[in-house]
Amino acid sequence: MKPTNPKTYTVRRMLHDTLGETTAHDSVSWEQAHALHDFVFPWEPEKPSAAITFRALHDDHGLYWQFRVRDKDIKTYVDKNEKSEVIFGDRVEIFFSPDTTLSTYYCLEIDSLARVYDYRANYYRKFDSAWQWPSGQLQVQARLDENGYVVTGRIGLQSLKDLGLLTHGTLRCGLYRGKCMKIDLQQEAMQWISWVTPASATPDFHIPSSFGIFQLE
Repeated sequence: MKPTNPKTYTVRRMLHDTLGETTAHDSVSWEQAHALHDFVFPWEPEKPSAAITFRALHDDHGLYWQFRVRDKDIKTYVDKNEKSEVIFGDRVEIFFSPDTTLSTYYCLEIDSLARVYDYRANYYRKFDSAWQWPSGQLQVQARLDENGYVVTGRIGLQSLKDLGLLTHGTLRCGLYRGKCMKIDLQQEAMQWISWVTPASATPDFHIPSSFGIFQLE
């Protein structure tokens, strides 16, 4: 399978008069952002493009982003309400890496209940689930609607800089979705969706070819 990356998404700079609205799901601020629709099922090429819209904006302090997912059958797993429970249900995902080696990279997986499974990882697939995004630098909201669910968030630019992720207005990012077919704690039952088509014959987002580039205006 040939990789299609690096794809690039331009993150527009937000107008100052809309700063107070940035984390609202239906804020008019999102009309300023480029709408990204080209999500695919990399390992199920017969399927049409996935029904997801992603948008992002930034200002001097934060990266603001939103996923809108069309889904009439949303599944979540709740037992002890631990963050790791996110991986058993429907979710959207953002990965960040400072470079193409993925020697250390950072992952956010978020479900329709706004629960965040945040973790640090080392190539290849060595996960540190105890790690947490720097305190006060991540806010997430989610809601269900008649079409599916919406996840809206803000990441402080300071945390992206401190983690070595934001350099000269550039971020290396992966955008993904896990579509849960059924809740199964023993055997994975997911369809995988991605912005970039990874260079892998089997489902895997934890490789350099699954990442694209965010360019902040």
